[in-house]
Amino acid sequence: MNENTKQLKKRSVFSTLSLFFQSGYSALLGLGANLVLTIVLSPKIFGIYITVLSIIALLNYFSDIGLAASLVQKKEVTDEDVSTTFTVQQIMILAIISIGFFGTNFIQNFYKLPTEGIYLYWALLVSFFLSSLKTIPSIFLERKVQFQKIVFVGVIENTIFYITVIVLGLLGFSLRSFTIAVILRSVIGVVLIYSISFWRPQIGISIKNLRQLLSFGLPFQANSFLALFKDDLITLYLGKILGFEALGYIGWAKKWAEAPIRIIMDNISRVLFPVLSRIQNDKEKVTRLIEKILHYQTLLLAPIMIGMTLTMNLFVDIIPKYGKWLPALPLFYLFSFAAFLSSYSTPFTNLFNALGKVKISFYFMIFWTVTTWILTPILSRMFGYYGFPIVQFVLSFAFIAVVAKAKQIIPFSFIKSIYQGIVSAAIMGSVIFFLKISLPVNLFSLISIVFAGGLVYFASIRIIFKIDIINEFKKLFIYE
Repeated sequence: MNENTKQLKKRSVFSTLSLFFQSGYSALLGLGANLVLTIVLSPKIFGIYITVLSIIALLNYFSDIGLAASLVQKKEVTDEDVSTTFTVQQIMILAIISIGFFGTNFIQNFYKLPTEGIYLYWALLVSFFLSSLKTIPSIFLERKVQFQKIVFVGVIENTIFYITVIVLGLLGFSLRSFTIAVILRSVIGVVLIYSISFWRPQIGISIKNLRQLLSFGLPFQANSFLALFKDDLITLYLGKILGFEALGYIGWAKKWAEAPIRIIMDNISRVLFPVLSRIQNDKEKVTRLIEKILHYQTLLLAPIMIGMTLTMNLFVDIIPKYGKWLPALPLFYLFSFAAFLSSYSTPFTNLFNALGKVKISFYFMIFWTVTTWILTPILSRMFGYYGFPIVQFVLSFAFIAVVAKAKQIIPFSFIKSIYQGIVSAAIMGSVIFFLKISLPVNLFSLISIVFAGGLVYFASIRIIFKIDIINEFKKLFIYE
């Protein structure tokens, strides 16, 4: 292995670990902030925040036509490529911000936003512009495989944002806490990225270079459209037809239910795709790795999801000012079940992509998106804010079709890989259930129940299935 290859490998490993740290850190920080904010904010204010974020996410999709990805993918990048990408992107962003600003009255009337909601909307538009200035410096770091520097900026941005939101939220700033935090995060992010990867902005468009960049960029950008359509647009739709309070309940339940998935599965997925890509020609290794991932994710997720489901009502009762979220508990249960089952689709969508069978995962995404948009309006009219969680619950069973399709490509044992974690988590759940009905509702009881549940789970895994769970997770990234 030559020196350049060694250096690249070293950077790749360091970058992967850095990305793993950032996503885990951000998820945990966001979870803590979510707890504080949902204590001090009303469901309606929380719903307004979710709605405005989704509006900006929609605008963000149209701010790029895949040019940034083209710069990362290209073997050699010229000054004309960089200036063309920057100029085209800025033209599009300034046009979108202008439309967004002049459309303020429409947005305000359509969603009946209060004045503070409009200030947050404007702050996010400013943040939208400032974030675009970070694109080229970030691309230079990505091309050098120096993701740890991008991670550093992201960690600082998230820390500033969440601490500001928490402090100002506790001081009674309500929706204004988001507005101030958004601006602070954006300004600090731009200053940091330029201090690490300085680039002097250049204006100019080369038609020849633009055509080359678009040949890759447009198909790449099209792949992200379905996810946008399925997630952010459905949020905007729900905010309009159900109102901000109902959307606040949905947002609270969904954030808590999916927190373990964001922290655990998202990180595993980011590592799984490149590993599968590297060993894709060895079906035996692919089979072993898939079975390991199913085994590990079940050992982690099954006890966490069952434990959260059984103790969340105690959590709501004990935490001060949290009783307002009691109406969202049934939604939380639906989202939790759906998130757990859907997590079994994730390894296989990575598998399809890694093996070059992108069309399969694309067809599943089409199915999920179309079905979501067909069923959500119908069930929302029938069941109110229960409609969307019910849709997610029903669609989560599509993991069965995903697993069946994967079995046609590689041989693996699904039940054998997951049953140990499921059985042990069920035993743990039974103990938690009986402790819940036996103990008084207070903080000490909650801590005792969680501690006892953990001990029962580890004991079940060790005694019944002879698994040393610590050594098992040490093997997570080992593949022969």
